[in-house]
Amino acid sequence: MTLDSIRVSRRLLRVALAIVACGVIGSGSALAQAADPNTGALTFTGGVDLPSKYVFRGLVQEADSGLTLFPYGDLGITFFTGEGGLKSASVNVGVWNALLTGSSGLDGPQEKLHYEEDFYTTLTLGFGGGMSVGTTYTAYTSPNGMFGTVHELAFKVAKSHWLAPYGLIAFELDGQADGGSNEGTYLELGVAPGWALGGGRATLSVPTKFGFSLNDYYEGADGDEAFGYFQIGGLLTAPISSADSKFGVWSVKGGVDFYAFGDTPKAFNAGDSNKVVAMFGIGVVY
Repeated sequence: MTLDSIRVSRRLLRVALAIVACGVIGSGSALAQAADPNTGALTFTGGVDLPSKYVFRGLVQEADSGLTLFPYGDLGITFFTGEGGLKSASVNVGVWNALLTGSSGLDGPQEKLHYEEDFYTTLTLGFGGGMSVGTTYTAYTSPNGMFGTVHELAFKVAKSHWLAPYGLIAFELDGQADGGSNEGTYLELGVAPGWALGGGRATLSVPTKFGFSLNDYYEGADGDEAFGYFQIGGLLTAPISSADSKFGVWSVKGGVDFYAFGDTPKAFNAGDSNKVVAMFGIGVVY
């Protein structure tokens, strides 16, 4: 795999449709969310993450990294709550960015910082027993022209539980994350068990996931590879403002993820069979 194909794989456009298939696996949020101080129907979530490396579904996006920033913003709208079979319905719209100073950004051929900008919208339906089903459309774009736009549709099924199990299936509608010749279908199964620390002043979670190709998602020299990657990490989140703050609930987080790659991601990642990524972030919920 070439560096260009790695860049092209910028997961661009994800129309996320995710299916969950795990009763054994728990489904918890990979990053602990601060309590929402806003009791209305609108919720804003925003922040910036600083990882040591940009890895998307097992595919490293920058061969020679510098400073990496992930600014994001999300507006959630709850338009229905009830006591019947359908408990809630909400829509989220948001934008996610990757700003890179390394070989895919400022030090790259375009010499531009803004490597990726993703636009998405999600419809989430909540049911009894803590079950939820989300449908997401995402457009992955590259403002500095390092990869072509990718459109994706995904379905996700999750359950509210201390293990936080979930399953997701994503369909590439146009463009490919692996820089291959065919649009692929991706499957992800994971959990994110979490524990309160310090009398609830902080939260420790252990996000764990497996990524697979159901069809042409990890295309390699020997064809499509079913196993993409395994990821496990630890994430510590702590609030830095009170729940009654007029400026929203702010929190900081830090953690480390370990990746083990399958054959196609390994070739895509210049022969690396694993990778360790550290991350720090700050965010607000209002």
